[in-house]
Amino acid sequence: MKSYTRQAGITTILSTGVLALSPSLAASEADLQTARKPNVILILLDDFGYTDLACYGSRFYETPNIDRLAAQGIRFTNAYASCPVSSPTRAALMTGRYPVSTGITDWIPGRQATKQGSPDDKLLALPFRLQLEREEITIAETLKNNGYATMISGKWHLGTGEEFWPEFQGFDVNSGGHAAGQPNRSKTSNGFFSPYGNPRLTDGPEGEYLTDRQTDEAIKFIESSSGKPFFVFLSYYAVHNPMQAKEEHIRKFTMKADSMGITDAEAFTRDREWINESMSDNFKERIIQSNPVYAAMIYSVDENIGRLVKRLGELNLDDNTIIIFTSDNGGLSTSEGSPTCNYPLRAGKGWLYEGGIRVPLIIKYPGFAEPGIIRNTPAATIDLFPTITELTGSSDNPLIEGVSLVPLFKSDRLKKRPLFWHYPHYSNQGLWPGSAVRLGKYKLIDNFEKERQELYDLESDLSETTDISGRLPAKTKKLYKLLTDWREKHDAQMMIPNPAWKGAELQ
Repeated sequence: MKSYTRQAGITTILSTGVLALSPSLAASEADLQTARKPNVILILLDDFGYTDLACYGSRFYETPNIDRLAAQGIRFTNAYASCPVSSPTRAALMTGRYPVSTGITDWIPGRQATKQGSPDDKLLALPFRLQLEREEITIAETLKNNGYATMISGKWHLGTGEEFWPEFQGFDVNSGGHAAGQPNRSKTSNGFFSPYGNPRLTDGPEGEYLTDRQTDEAIKFIESSSGKPFFVFLSYYAVHNPMQAKEEHIRKFTMKADSMGITDAEAFTRDREWINESMSDNFKERIIQSNPVYAAMIYSVDENIGRLVKRLGELNLDDNTIIIFTSDNGGLSTSEGSPTCNYPLRAGKGWLYEGGIRVPLIIKYPGFAEPGIIRNTPAATIDLFPTITELTGSSDNPLIEGVSLVPLFKSDRLKKRPLFWHYPHYSNQGLWPGSAVRLGKYKLIDNFEKERQELYDLESDLSETTDISGRLPAKTKKLYKLLTDWREKHDAQMMIPNPAWKGAELQ
């Protein structure tokens, strides 16, 4: 097996076989201090919805190993991705900064590559950065500078040119991270099954499953990092399209759907007012979790996380390893086959409603907090960088815009603060462009196309069914000013009118 490493600005190929270290070797005091630092495994799923775990409410998907992590750690109920689509959230995760600060506000290369200027679009998006700039300080660079061995296994999606890939952003080993946002299917590659056609991952035997392989590579790296703390970014390509899973798992969930009396014909609707108002005939919303292939993909992820945790125990590393589990955006419920349902949350990936941005977040650090804690305080992707640096005693980045979640390990109190989203693009999933802010229980969404604001009380209306902006004009005005001030402070790019818009003559 081969993977890639960055040394002196040169990418070289390294063997990822197990490094055997002699127990008789004497360690220096510095080595001993380094060894006591906690290891970090950051698990990021792709397009994984808030309710895609049993411990978050799913009755169809089976996730016993991830549920066990939640039972042994902290489960956050108000955690958010920093954007409703992939690349901006990933940039926020790596830097602890909002997407507007990194300049990456849409998935790379974005809808602009194919549909910019469509007569269906009232507005035009301005260009955005198509790579995470090398000048950005990543969590991998920070931990590496503090004595950590660093590795990514899986998806990157933060730059088209090789010079912006993980080995040049602080990762010693890059196994599978490159420009693409999903496994490739072509004449020479087979998506989630080998051959992968991935320039940073050698093909495995025919039929090898990518989720298994990603976990294998992570385990090999952990085994080879004896005597040195490690940071593993296990960035699964699952559960992104293409929908592919092992046949035995598909059969399992096909039988389960049958036993529950669930059919795909009953799983979709266009009867909700917001769907008819906001979406074209090309979009429909799944309202029932029932897709056996998607369930099977989740099941494989869960099996592999169980396998990873088991190996940590065998290596006596589990008590000194921080495990963080989350997703890059909400579940895909309104397009591309709509494989999952985010109910009771509204909409899904690509939307500024809760289904598009609220995600699961689990943090396990044995001995640091009581097991099974549930925290309701809002948290976000940008908070994971400062959380990790505090837990590892690493130097922090003064440009970080998130806050450490460590105080929530002891109590459900954190200084009240607003959370912001800025998505000046039309999504592939049907959303109009906009921004949003949440402060306390209230969330305001600014619809750029209709030049109107929507206000929701998330405590009493989690599904965002009732816009209360008309009832609470003062609250709406206050949050709107908070949002516009934030956009101005960050020099957030706004959209411009589309001269080709087909509705222009009607105005």
